[in-house]
Formats: sequence, C-alpha cells, structure tokens
Amino acid sequence: MRILVAALLAGGAVGSWLGVTGTPSAGAVSPCAELGGTLESGQCHVHLSNANYTLDMRFPVDYPDQQTLTDYLVQNRDGFLTVAKSPGSRDMPYEMDATSEQHRSGQAPKGTQSVVLKIFQDLGGPQPSTWYQSFNYDLATRKPITFESLFAPNSKPLEVIFPVVQRDLERQTGVPAILISSGSGMDPAHYQNFAITNDEVIFYFAPGELLPMSSGATSVKVPRTALPPLAF
Repeated sequence: MRILVAALLAGGAVGSWLGVTGTPSAGAVSPCAELGGTLESGQCHVHLSNANYTLDMRFPVDYPDQQTLTDYLVQNRDGFLTVAKSPGSRDMPYEMDATSEQHRSGQAPKGTQSVVLKIFQDLGGPQPSTWYQSFNYDLATRKPITFESLFAPNSKPLEVIFPVVQRDLERQTGVPAILISSGSGMDPAHYQNFAITNDEVIFYFAPGELLPMSSGATSVKVPRTALPPLAF
C-alpha cells in the first residue's frame, strides 16, 4: 500500500529550501537536514528506528528539481510514521526502505538527469509492497521529463517498447511473454517510471504491474537506437 500524506509537510520548510534557480536560499535548511539525515558519499542517509518501526532512506541531494524529489520522500516518510505510530501496531516492527539510482545523458549544461527511487514498505498486510518512483529532468529547458514528453510528437513508442519488454521480461523471469497482455503492455500508465542514459531508456516495473507478483520488481533496458527519436 502506498502511503502519501501531503498534509504533514513540516510547515513548508522543505519547499522553501530551493528557489527558482535551483540553489539553496540564504539561511535555509538543506533537504537532508530537514529530513534528519546525514550526508554520506554525496548522498543523504536518513535512519530512524525503535521497537515499532525501522525507516531507512538514501537519496541524492544534487537533483535539479530537488524540492519535488524531497517532497515525495517527506510525504511517504510521514505517511509511514503515521501508521507505524498509530495505536494497535503489531508486535513485529514496521519497515520502510528507500534506495535510489542516478543516471545521466549528454553533457552539462545540456542533457538529462534521472533519479529512480525504489521503495519497500512492510505495514503488516498480507505481503510487503515495493514500487518505483522516477524523476527525470531536461537540463537545457529546465523542465521535468514525463513519458508523454519523452518522445517526439506523433511517434508511437510503445509499438517498439512493448515487444522489447516482453522478450526481456521472459528472459529474466521465465514467465512466458504471452502472459503480458497487449492491453497492459500498450498502456502508457505502466511506463511512467524510467531513466535516460546515453545508450538506452530503462523502464521500471513494480511487482504485479506487468507480471505476477511472484516475479518481483523488474526493469528493462531499451536501446535508444531501437526507439523513436527522443524529444530533446
């Protein structure tokens, strides 16, 4: 279950950290400090633990749209803690872990920058949940990149992407590609989490998104040479 509690955003302190130029404002608290974390090898590490729960997050602090990324983590952290601290919590500790990948394409000041969060959450249900959340940014235009804006207008990228995804998921998991229906495989909603590199676009799929839950979280690298032209 994905928990997002935007009402607990620490009085707007995180949102005030970055100005329009993407640099810290004078006297502002950094996103890492705001989350109670410490910097380790260029990443922020947040760790909270007691008898009822364990929370561990690692994320970069140099993403161009850092406020959006930090707000997402704050919302999920606060939602998780709301449940973990509620009366009647089970004896076994709740758990939330957030890890991240970073990818780049092109050369600064142009090109793109991507961060992909992988979040694991155990709230005592029938089984834990795992999902991805990606953030992609066009450094030249200083705008976020979505799946809808990733490709040039009037292209039909899923006609190329879906067969590649089918073949590679079958190779990785042994689940016959025919089990991925064209209805699901051609639905853009399943391709919203991705990262861009010089050579490929990587798509990330949560358990149960295209394959049975037992297949776990997966990702597929689609060569850029096989894709329609990107929009940047």
